[in-house]
Amino acid sequence: MIRAIGKKITPAISAPFRKQSSATAIHVEPTKADRIIADVAARTTEPWLQKLARGLAWGADEKVWLALASVAWLVTRGQSSRVRATTTHALLVTVAASALPHALKAIFDQTRPDRTTLRGHLHGVAPSGHAQDAFPSGHALHMGALYSAAGPLPARARIAVRSAAVGLSITRVMLLAHWASDVIVGFMLGAALERSLRPWTGYEPPGASRI
Repeated sequence: MIRAIGKKITPAISAPFRKQSSATAIHVEPTKADRIIADVAARTTEPWLQKLARGLAWGADEKVWLALASVAWLVTRGQSSRVRATTTHALLVTVAASALPHALKAIFDQTRPDRTTLRGHLHGVAPSGHAQDAFPSGHALHMGALYSAAGPLPARARIAVRSAAVGLSITRVMLLAHWASDVIVGFMLGAALERSLRPWTGYEPPGASRI
């Protein structure tokens, strides 16, 4: 039943990238550190903490970001060229960051940590997504892109945005939806993706040399 529901709500953008057979995918094993971190998360979590983390995780969801980026792009068409370039960049990055994880998950096959723990389920952990789609974290990929794009913001705003991006990424480990390495790789891919698309969108913020 859970698998059937999951298939129905899978975003349309993932359809071209679905795995035809697990036998054709490259299997990725979690590291020793991944297993230790997941075990700590399973032992220390509580049902209320899981509910909180699931709510916060929506802040990094691709559907939310696609909606926000699309609305921002539409309402800024009559504004300055710099504003238009910024929202065009945001929309293009969001679309690319939504498609890339689905493409990678069609190639790589890794079991989510929430499918490997009994203790976690006793503490409120719920299955998330397709069981073999742990690598990489799509939520973290979006947050890596956000972290990178926050570079030109004033110091306080930059720190706030980047702290939120890191915090929302960590929720994926807390929920046992991904191994820690899935989140790290996804975050790094998102940051690299955002930087690589700047020349195409005209998004050249001041202080571009900042990390």
